Amino acid sequence: MNFNKVNNLAGWAVCAIACTVYLLTMEPTVSLWDCGEFISTAYTMGIPHPPGAPLFILIARFFIILFGNNPHTAAISVNSMSAIASGFTILFLFWTITHFARKLVQKNDEPLSRQAVFSIISAGVIGALAYTFSDSFWFSAVEGEVYALSSFFTALVFWAILKWEQQAHKPGADKWLIFIFFMMGLSIGVHLLNLLTIPAIIMVYYFKRFKVTNRNTILAFLTGCAITGFVMKFIIVYSVKGAGAFDVYFTNELNLPFFTGFTVFFLLIAATLAWGIRFANKRKLKYVTIGLWSCAFMLLGYSTYLTTMIRSNANPGVDMYNIDNPISLEGYLSREKYGDWPVAYGPDFTEKTPYKKAGDQFVKGKENYEVAGSRYIQDWGSAPGSHLFPRMYDAGNDRGQIDCYRQFTGLEVGETPTMADNMRYFTRYQAGWMYMRYFMWNFVGRQNDLQGFGNPRDSNFISGISFIDNVFYGNQQKMPDTAHITNKAFNRLYMLPLLLGVAGLVYQLKRNRRDGLVNGLLFFFTGLAIVLFLNQAGYQPRERDYAFVGSFYAFSIWIGLGMLWVKQMLEKVIKPPMASYLAAGLCLLAVPVLMAAEEWDDHDRSQKTLALDLAKNYLESCPPNAILFTAEDNDSYALWYAQEVEGIRKDVRVVVSTLIGTDWGIDQLRYKVNNSAPFNVVFTPNQVAGDKLNVVYYSETPGYDKDKYYDLYSVLKKVDSQQFTTISEDGDTYSLFPTQKFSVPVDAKTVMANGTVHTGDKVPDSIKIDLSGKTYLFKNDLAMLAVIAGNQWKRPICFSNLGTAQDLGLDKYTRLNGLAYQLVPVDNTNDSGVNLNVAYNNVQHFGYGQAGKKGVYFDEENRRRLNTIKLAHAQIARSLAQAGRKEEARKVLHRFDDHVSEANVPYGMTANRGNMHNIFSIQFLEACYLADDLPLANKVATSLKKDLQQQLRYYQALGDGNTPEMEMVNNAWQLTQGKPGDLSNRQASFARDILSSYQLLQQIEKWAQEFAPTHAAL
Repeated sequence: MNFNKVNNLAGWAVCAIACTVYLLTMEPTVSLWDCGEFISTAYTMGIPHPPGAPLFILIARFFIILFGNNPHTAAISVNSMSAIASGFTILFLFWTITHFARKLVQKNDEPLSRQAVFSIISAGVIGALAYTFSDSFWFSAVEGEVYALSSFFTALVFWAILKWEQQAHKPGADKWLIFIFFMMGLSIGVHLLNLLTIPAIIMVYYFKRFKVTNRNTILAFLTGCAITGFVMKFIIVYSVKGAGAFDVYFTNELNLPFFTGFTVFFLLIAATLAWGIRFANKRKLKYVTIGLWSCAFMLLGYSTYLTTMIRSNANPGVDMYNIDNPISLEGYLSREKYGDWPVAYGPDFTEKTPYKKAGDQFVKGKENYEVAGSRYIQDWGSAPGSHLFPRMYDAGNDRGQIDCYRQFTGLEVGETPTMADNMRYFTRYQAGWMYMRYFMWNFVGRQNDLQGFGNPRDSNFISGISFIDNVFYGNQQKMPDTAHITNKAFNRLYMLPLLLGVAGLVYQLKRNRRDGLVNGLLFFFTGLAIVLFLNQAGYQPRERDYAFVGSFYAFSIWIGLGMLWVKQMLEKVIKPPMASYLAAGLCLLAVPVLMAAEEWDDHDRSQKTLALDLAKNYLESCPPNAILFTAEDNDSYALWYAQEVEGIRKDVRVVVSTLIGTDWGIDQLRYKVNNSAPFNVVFTPNQVAGDKLNVVYYSETPGYDKDKYYDLYSVLKKVDSQQFTTISEDGDTYSLFPTQKFSVPVDAKTVMANGTVHTGDKVPDSIKIDLSGKTYLFKNDLAMLAVIAGNQWKRPICFSNLGTAQDLGLDKYTRLNGLAYQLVPVDNTNDSGVNLNVAYNNVQHFGYGQAGKKGVYFDEENRRRLNTIKLAHAQIARSLAQAGRKEEARKVLHRFDDHVSEANVPYGMTANRGNMHNIFSIQFLEACYLADDLPLANKVATSLKKDLQQQLRYYQALGDGNTPEMEMVNNAWQLTQGKPGDLSNRQASFARDILSSYQLLQQIEKWAQEFAPTHAAL
């Protein structure tokens, strides 16, 4: 039997299966998170967030053109690219497994028997399909994100080194090595994860070309680590850093045009490489030649980043960080705006880390580069308490960093961490919670889709074997249905993929230790090595399992090889041919088939359109020519897609409230984007250049009365004047603001004429902004205030959430227009805060992501977005009912109920973050009662009561089971007040949920009595 022919055909068959699965289950339009940003930048050739993905953008653009360059097929074309790339990842995984399996089965290059070929191919099929249906990889395979294409490059380069290994004895085989580094260079333009394959690749090369000794093996491993570091630091960062320094010198000192120094730098690099290759060839320095060629082709692949600067100079609609020059590119690639962290040496969070100057901050001016302040970096090594392996370093608590440290180590307030605490945090949180839990999701089973924060209820791994799971997390049968049996992410794999993978690992190590080491390095560097490097601090905004799919890829190789171990065991009791067939059949059913059956329902996105509908709802809630302030990620990226790709409401200027705190973010408001005219941002470009006005501190100033309100526009215009600046000891200039109370004048004729206010509204001469609680303002705060001051009520200003307006002291001056809140010069303290007619009309056009269709799955983040829509319906209906318009209120409520199926998203549903799902639903319930819609109220109340009662029973079960409910609730209340409460450790993490569940049930009961129908006496 011709093994190569069978191997090729079987590989393509498995690839076709994977592609079909992903194409069938992929989202038909834009998804949440970064997908909207990537699809919109692919469609318009824009610039996504740092460190960018230029090759991804180019390939995605090709797929968009392939699908007809139609805005309505752009999302599905990019999603299809991910699906196909993921299918080809499975192809290379299959060939990788069969490569390793053949070396385990074949003896001394003897011809392979039919049975041996069957066993090898079966191993490849089982391992490849196991990865096909793995939780984390499947999630990325069906959306327009970078991780699917990144996985493809990882699979390609690892397969390529094995291909080289097969042909290493043939002339010209080393061309495979050059190919690998070229692919790696290209992959940098997608994601950096691919570079973590380098140590494993170096080990394959070492085992094939060098004498193997313990000493040489260690040296080879260290060489692989050094090459990885060289690529990540020197090729990726310092090459562009050097080019930027050249460009500054050539432009500022030699008076040459921009990009001259940049071009000269890379011409010198090219000349040096060419000379080095020629010199090495003459001297027959083989390894130097290979190394130089590898560097050359890696840089060639890396050159896709040139497109970033080219496109940024064209000022596309999405132009993150305005990378139109080498200096900006340097900061973009190093992700300097995301901050820094220590990896090997640094302090604990209880100690303040000093800052040090890191040179001048250059910005591109009209004719040269101008200094716009100093660059500062945290000097981790200079803190007095710095030590090796700092894991608990972040002194901030904006993401619950300190809370997280204490939860996972048991540290009390005021205690200083020890080295043992650092190790405890690393093992329990970083390695355990943020890696091993994800690993187990994929190969053991998953509890539910609630984002986990370390409690026994949310998103742990489970096996499905009750007596095991109950030991870890308490009685699982007591869990609320919506977090257990009716949660589609409740996936029970019974540890079968894990056991088969461990068997394959042991089998490979015993039979071929070198290959086991190579795959082990791939497993480690794409898993735990990422954990070590990222040094994650605090609770994350989302689950991060997608970052470790390379590690799960390596484990799937062992799953495939595990089938050979099962065959070997069966051969002890039955004849070899039957043992092969039985092993293949059992492993196929027990692992990939089981995984597909359990996980299909929570990975099928084929009917969901929520992200696009959400974006439409936001945009259509804005008046014409509005500016809409949003938060990042799910508040913005889908809106970018709707505007840039599908052309929806291009008159609205979407401004991310965090990104506007940059010079480029403010400058983008100065020019027209799509159909949105420029805004008056008060500040000049020079005032906000670089790090200027990053922070402005409040300082009591003579001549300014603390109790008086001062014109906002006038204060902002003078914020960097000599009167309101101070010089630090280091010679840096800091700006000050002299008051915390501001006023914005209101022209009644203007706001009445443009519809900002309505007849009958009481319009003041000015609105008052009281920021007495703030001792400093960030640049993004200043920028939003500048837009408000400079706008003079001529164009509508809206917010996607009240939190942003509240942070600026403006929440009492907002009205709900549907899903967006509009700034109005009317105090809403004593009214509903809803623009009734506008909101009622807008809600009639809302979309719901096809939540009314049978079987459409919405994960927790999607449900959170549906809750936002639900809350808007509740607010609008409540206001209509209070205004006596109860029939319209009922229409609003039934519109939501008709379009969101209880089977898909129940009104009563367990959620993290303090029972927020049910809190939104109880506001909907109140609106039902106020609108006199008792049938709908009963439906909502029944769903809520069921879930809340199940929650309380579950929380009781986490204790001794004998504590009365009221006693448990009282103890929970004590804990929420910072007082001692007699709850078990497992119960204590749910103190807020226990209290809120009880309070919500009491409220439901109160309303049921208050709004019960009255019957006339007979």
